[in-house]
Amino acid sequence: MQHHGLRRANERAVLRAIGFNPGLSNAEISRLCGLAPQTVSAILTNLEKSGLVERGEVLRGRRGQPATPFFLRACSGFAFGVEIGWNHVDVLLLDLHATVLSRRQARYEFPQCETVIDLVAKWTAELGAHLQEPERARLLDIGVAIPSNLVAKLQRLDAPEDAARQWAEIDLGAVLKERTGLDVTCVNDGSAGCWGEFIALPQPRPANVVYLLASSFIGAGIVEGGALWEGAGGNAADLGAMLVPTEHDGPQTAHAIASVGALRQRLAAAGKAQETHLPAQWDWDAIAPEVDLWIADSAKALAQTVFNTATVVETGTVVIGTMLGDDITARLVERVTEDLAALPVTYARPPRILPGQLGGLAPAIGAAELALLRRHF
Repeated sequence: MQHHGLRRANERAVLRAIGFNPGLSNAEISRLCGLAPQTVSAILTNLEKSGLVERGEVLRGRRGQPATPFFLRACSGFAFGVEIGWNHVDVLLLDLHATVLSRRQARYEFPQCETVIDLVAKWTAELGAHLQEPERARLLDIGVAIPSNLVAKLQRLDAPEDAARQWAEIDLGAVLKERTGLDVTCVNDGSAGCWGEFIALPQPRPANVVYLLASSFIGAGIVEGGALWEGAGGNAADLGAMLVPTEHDGPQTAHAIASVGALRQRLAAAGKAQETHLPAQWDWDAIAPEVDLWIADSAKALAQTVFNTATVVETGTVVIGTMLGDDITARLVERVTEDLAALPVTYARPPRILPGQLGGLAPAIGAAELALLRRHF
């Protein structure tokens, strides 16, 4: 590598070490990155001058010399996170500590290309205006979480034919960059949600994570060795498309059983259709029997999906989130854990099934985090 390239690579290694392990000392960073202490010291000095890291209070009372912990400065980097979903668009502003500073959301029956772009351009301008001038100069990126198969599945939402055609013909990243002046990173919504939940896990963070999100369809992602699977087409972990057996209808995809879209179809068939796409406004008491059945069927489907995935990807942690609130998520996670244990197989060590912490915001948060990751780390 050329000298400046090596220096930049070392800077990114040190920044990543601090970002993923806040509070590391110079010596700990040196051991983790395999760099000489003098090299790390020089890099930390430069990162401090650039405003990317800051020192914490000196840690005394430990063996050896007092150690100084280093942390990322929250205000040293900002990004917008955008999720373009089947029934909603979310835009949020995130800092380098992954704190959501502000947010906008709109609901619709299906995503209309021009309307969504207008909203994203409008809201990013509004949210960015709340930053002070020095901070605004550190707002450089938009991360966009969007379904990889948006065009193909729009027909399932009874969208007009020209809606799919407009999405097929547009270069979304180029248009948003022209409208906002910011660099744009587009990523599959399931992968973005996976990254968001991966970063939200407490230390010590596992290196391998499988993620499932019950939304309009099943969003999914895989982190292995601390790296996000994306694949050549950007849709490397469409676990919701995995076939699972059912008692009466033969093999079905997990999308068709465990998604919120499947729940809405179940409610409509029972004559209890919920008019709004906002679960917080649903009549949960009236639909309790259908929700109970959906949780039972979804848990079986997701347990089989988890098992099949674990035969290919060695993982000890599975995160399951929903857009239906903490209570439903907790119930679903509990049933998946039970159904996974009941499968006629023997695990040396079955994976932990954890509830997602970010709910339906995971894709937008993860998209912003991935934009910051690729910018700084």
